[in-house]
Amino acid sequence: MPKLEKTMFRKYDLRGRVDEKELNKESMLYIAKGFASMLEQDGIKDVIVGYDGGLGAKKLTKFFIKGLVDSGRNVINIGMVLTPILYFSQYKLDKKGAAMVTASHNPGEWTGVKFSNDFSKTFLPKQMEELYKIIEKDKFVSGKGTVKHYKKIIQDYTKDVLKRVKLKRKLKLVIDSGNGTAGPIVPPILKKFGCEVIELYCNLDPTFPHHNPNPSEIDGLKDLQKLVVKENADLGLAIDGDGDRLGVIDEKGNIIYPDRFLILLARQMLKKKPGAKIIFDVKCSQALEEDIRAHGGKPIMWLTGHSYIKQKMWEEKAPMAGEMSGHIFYMEYYGFDDASYAALKLLEYLSSQEKTVSQLIGDTPYYVSTPAFHADCPDEIKYEIVKKLVKEFKKDYKVIDIDGARVVFDDGWGLVRASSNLPALVIRVEAKDKKNLEKIQDIFKKKLAKYPEIGKKWYPA
Repeated sequence: MPKLEKTMFRKYDLRGRVDEKELNKESMLYIAKGFASMLEQDGIKDVIVGYDGGLGAKKLTKFFIKGLVDSGRNVINIGMVLTPILYFSQYKLDKKGAAMVTASHNPGEWTGVKFSNDFSKTFLPKQMEELYKIIEKDKFVSGKGTVKHYKKIIQDYTKDVLKRVKLKRKLKLVIDSGNGTAGPIVPPILKKFGCEVIELYCNLDPTFPHHNPNPSEIDGLKDLQKLVVKENADLGLAIDGDGDRLGVIDEKGNIIYPDRFLILLARQMLKKKPGAKIIFDVKCSQALEEDIRAHGGKPIMWLTGHSYIKQKMWEEKAPMAGEMSGHIFYMEYYGFDDASYAALKLLEYLSSQEKTVSQLIGDTPYYVSTPAFHADCPDEIKYEIVKKLVKEFKKDYKVIDIDGARVVFDDGWGLVRASSNLPALVIRVEAKDKKNLEKIQDIFKKKLAKYPEIGKKWYPA
């Protein structure tokens, strides 16, 4: 078997560059065989497979499917879809096994795989470690499976998702898919919902000529911001590469970060389910926690990562959850993260209000905050460095250590954690005013500067 780069096996999915060293036809065969062995342990014979529109994804999916078939799995190929549509297909086709070949929001030369062995569930770190060990030790099962094609899952999904929401007044919006897979899929859904939709970079182009399909990259939102204002739209929507993360622009062209629009979605949910628990990750604003409490809800802070948040939501029986990165989860919609469903719920809420998006956000608690920053740090040592930083911060400050160090100050907080997807640390700072924000940033910069392995430059994640 080929030597597989261990750094591709991340916390809850697999990601690597499409090249001879990382992801190629041979490595995809072995990754599929390892996944098949894990499915065999769970008694799962049938596997749904989908792929995104990224460079090499369709081609590499053929070898991934071959690895599954040669391991005795029966494959249902649903074609090019979004990750949430793959999760939906598990319910529609009543199959626990599923795999999505996608690099999510990573640059065009990347791809990867998200694995599932149960409805709405994705692999957690222990399962990703087990997958690597199985492949490393050649512990494969053999057999002869089959391949079938199911070609109308997007139509099934569209019908299912639209019956759950209602638009009370027509809204005008601009959608930017960054030339990712959402481009040919999401705009038709929004049009059927009754919105006037202006498309920006919605033609599929895996080279991503304008910007990466990543709503967290601020520079990539500039054209969307301008077009929203130019078209006098009610809001702008940015969808990531595989359709599970959402970005929002208000009618004035301002970025509304996910932990801010999550406040509106939480208010909508708490009106429907008073006293409900709302889950959010450690990167989210203190304003979210305060507003959930103010509206009678129970805020629960948890680990960053879609698999962790999803698991916690199921454990707590919470009706919704969200992350700063734009993953939004609804228990009423199978409990998985879906940018399209979150967008539809936000549009539903906005259509029921007389105020604009900026006015609604203006009524929520406010803190001065940075975006999530990245600082380069090698994959092999990033977790160990974060452990050291947690210990150091605990000497002088109160630290919430459920995921890295969220350091609490009288006038704000700062966070440092290891990125799950990239060789980098994630840093975010929030405070009551700009002066205190700069003060907390300086404290973090001095702490991180002690480690030569950490890049000196912080750049938007």
